[in-house]
Amino acid sequence: MININEEYINQLAPNQSAVTNGWGLVKKNKFVKLNISEDGTIIFGECSGSGSSNYNTSADFIKPESPVFRCSCPSRQFPCKHALGLMYAYVSGKSFEKAEVPQDILEKREKIEKKEQKKKEKEQEQPEPKKVNVSALKKKIKTQVEGLEILEKLICSIVQNGLGTINKKTVALLEDQAKQLGNYYLSGSQAALREFIYLFTEDENHEKVYTHASDLLSRLYALCKKGKEHLLKKLESGDLAPDSSSSIEESLGYTWQLNELKNQGLVKNDIELIQLAFTSFTSIPRGEYVDNGIWFNLISGEVYNTYNFRPFKAVKYIREDDSVSKVLMIKELYTYPTTDLNCRVRWENNDMRDACLEDFLKIRSFAKESFSEAVKLIKNQIKNPLSDKSPVMLLRFSRFGMVDDEFVIEDQAGQRLVLEKPENEYLPEGINILKLLKPQMLKDQVMLLRFWHDMDKRRLIAAPLSLITDNRIIRLGF
Repeated sequence: MININEEYINQLAPNQSAVTNGWGLVKKNKFVKLNISEDGTIIFGECSGSGSSNYNTSADFIKPESPVFRCSCPSRQFPCKHALGLMYAYVSGKSFEKAEVPQDILEKREKIEKKEQKKKEKEQEQPEPKKVNVSALKKKIKTQVEGLEILEKLICSIVQNGLGTINKKTVALLEDQAKQLGNYYLSGSQAALREFIYLFTEDENHEKVYTHASDLLSRLYALCKKGKEHLLKKLESGDLAPDSSSSIEESLGYTWQLNELKNQGLVKNDIELIQLAFTSFTSIPRGEYVDNGIWFNLISGEVYNTYNFRPFKAVKYIREDDSVSKVLMIKELYTYPTTDLNCRVRWENNDMRDACLEDFLKIRSFAKESFSEAVKLIKNQIKNPLSDKSPVMLLRFSRFGMVDDEFVIEDQAGQRLVLEKPENEYLPEGINILKLLKPQMLKDQVMLLRFWHDMDKRRLIAAPLSLITDNRIIRLGF
């Protein structure tokens, strides 16, 4: 028997349109045949479409942890709306008639089994050391150093001339410089420079963006200094392997592969994660949509980030992430190099279970009790120019209310934090939802907060994301 539900299928969908279209096929009774194999491991059927013949589609769960979807339609989305519709029909209780699995599917199954067997045999063999082209790698690093030197001169020129001198002509020149950085293997620096340029592309009072622009210039300058120092040290020592002790490689533009993270020991086994918050936003300067999930490790109490980047040009072919309410059980959790409070993580496969009261109590037990201790940790991270400037943390608070027209939370020692939503940020208005909750729900609770340092107001900002009670997670917006 295939054990799936609607939430599981939604996670498989490449985007929300595919979910809507998949359900549309079921509601319009487009499936002319619905079948299930004798052993209950595969569902398959025929769906009428725009073509002259029906589309043959299937969902193979012979290996539940890695299902295989097939369809004769021309769609490049995976799984397509027909495969999704087939699964939605199954979970909605439609009648599936038992039938023999089509021969073409059996043949494809056999090919996959042979391929996996060869892979296992190859893994058991003694792997040959991967040959590294030292000369090419040194050349690449020297090119990166050269690019950072060019970027440093550009930043110094901007500072010397002043932000007030930036006009359309300057923006055009900067955009050209940003484009050229791609030739120096510095995609991270290139993205940061484009973010800076974007601040000056709108016809508005530039004084509104000077604070943010100054912060980005400081980050770019630090990246040039620390990046050059890091790369020159690699050349001098002869150890050209990517550094897994910090995020400097990723800041410069290095893309970590999962096998590299595993070889560096950056993998945790048998982990359970529960999602505390989720949001999607658009990054115009980087030309991509970003799905950001915040997760709690039920084993260690760590709070993680996941990022799903969907470039505008390829958005149709990359599955959109969504919010998840269940607990994910993960065999191998890959962690990215960082010294920040919230590590970025990834995984390939997972099982799911329903969240229980014990899970919510576990989350609450790891929340920071002291605001002053939490603020100290946050400030230590924020003052590092290359660190994440908007970390998240779980805090326990005693009371929630208003002081001098500002919403605040207070810990047991009487320390207070002001809650607000930063301007021009993608976060929802969580405070408005808090105001709707009953007063007794806002006493002795745990809150997930995202922090910023507001340079104009010269203070730390705490934006509420979620409220964690004894029996549920209340998300304060999506």
